[in-house]
Amino acid sequence: MTAREYHDRTTHSPASVRTSGHALEWDIKPFPFKVYTDLEAIALPRELDPLGVDTLSALAAPAPAAASLGLSQLTAVLYYAAGVTKKKTYPGGGEVLFRAAASTGALYQTEVYVAVGEGLGLEAGLYHFCPGDFALRRLRAGDVRAALAAAAADDALARRPATIVLTAIYWRNTWKYQARAYRHLFWDSGTMLANVLAVSDGLGQAPRVLTGFVDLELDRLLGLDPTREAPLELIALGPEAAAAPAGAALEPIEHATLPLSSSEVDYPLLREMHAASSLATTAAVGAWRQGAWRDATPPAGGELVALPPPRDRAGRGLGETIQRRGSTREFGHAPLTAEELATTLWAATRSFDGDAPGGLVDLYLIVNAVEGVASGAYFYRPATHALETLATGEFRNRSAYLCLEQPLAGDAAAVIYFLARLDLITRAFGDRGYRLANLEAGLAGGRAYLAAYAQGFGASGLTFYDGHVVEFFSPHAVGKDAIFVTALGRSGVRGRVTIKSNLTA
Repeated sequence: MTAREYHDRTTHSPASVRTSGHALEWDIKPFPFKVYTDLEAIALPRELDPLGVDTLSALAAPAPAAASLGLSQLTAVLYYAAGVTKKKTYPGGGEVLFRAAASTGALYQTEVYVAVGEGLGLEAGLYHFCPGDFALRRLRAGDVRAALAAAAADDALARRPATIVLTAIYWRNTWKYQARAYRHLFWDSGTMLANVLAVSDGLGQAPRVLTGFVDLELDRLLGLDPTREAPLELIALGPEAAAAPAGAALEPIEHATLPLSSSEVDYPLLREMHAASSLATTAAVGAWRQGAWRDATPPAGGELVALPPPRDRAGRGLGETIQRRGSTREFGHAPLTAEELATTLWAATRSFDGDAPGGLVDLYLIVNAVEGVASGAYFYRPATHALETLATGEFRNRSAYLCLEQPLAGDAAAVIYFLARLDLITRAFGDRGYRLANLEAGLAGGRAYLAAYAQGFGASGLTFYDGHVVEFFSPHAVGKDAIFVTALGRSGVRGRVTIKSNLTA
């Protein structure tokens, strides 16, 4: 199984959507929280930092480096990344607990673990964070940071006070999205990563993202069943200090957990893709990090539309923005301003500290209602902060069609289509490059969410007809693949009905 084969076998088309035959089995819908039943819950403090730092300021530049990382700062990162922020009860008694970061289908398959040393108000060890009861449970006693650093082939992890590990439980997403879910794992962890980075930067904790590691070693460290759950990314936090001492070889752990469903459906294609993109040794991790990537974007061939400078302040604190965030389910036709769109595009494409290069994903747009920007199709050029005109005209109906015929994408003021040169990326980074492309798109979408809600309008992630998206933006997009979509606009008031709601994001 290669990334190209997996991607092609999980594309959406009008025919595949209409002939899928997949129906949601509500009796086995997965429980939304991972609960370790044999471990004591360690309650986290409920008094949270309100994170009054302006959202756009936090996205623009990190706060001055903090002298230390304490439990209150770590708690804030965990809550604003994965905590329960609101609850909705439906007729008949159904209830959904919404989280701080968006998730496809509100399925919340991303799990959060954290390895800490001494001095954080916790005993050194490896912990799992459960948003349901806002508590940690210790999986391993003792300082495991040296083992984590070895698995990630990065000695600095042993000197950072804490490292967050994001994982994904397959069944939580495959229940609805089947084998295509492997893409969703990185979209969703990407939107969560956007929150982690913004909050950590706002607290001066110098986050660094690691996407290269020995997969099976990390599975063993966390005690994961690799057929059901996989580590996706690591985020190191806090100032460096003395390195954690090397410990004895870690024994396997296998703690009991609450079953997610009475039964589960396996999707081998997803597991095969994960295996193909895994790294087996620290030497392989080091070699993978040397992957050479060169931006292949040609010079502008169409008319450039200069965008106004991005706003440096939104007037809404980061904590309030995250608390208010929620995927918009209907857009009205009221326009955005050019400054609002410009700020969102700027925020979506900010660089970050990591072990792999950025700039792997390109932003194409369909603009429906933006003051000062003609309706049409565009390519965003971050280096010049300008839109390259591909075509002008009214494309609301076309945008709705491209996004699985969902009215949401036609009603939006603007829709961002993330595309990438997958063949070039996998040539540079192997099949693991597929993870990078989907993660970067999810992160950019997550930052677009934050920028939109900070400025007072909405956003929603969508899925799409893969080949038709590329065709629409061609010839400019020839050689690229559709990765993700984020729609932007002002909320509407009436309910909408979508086709094949069981397949939409």
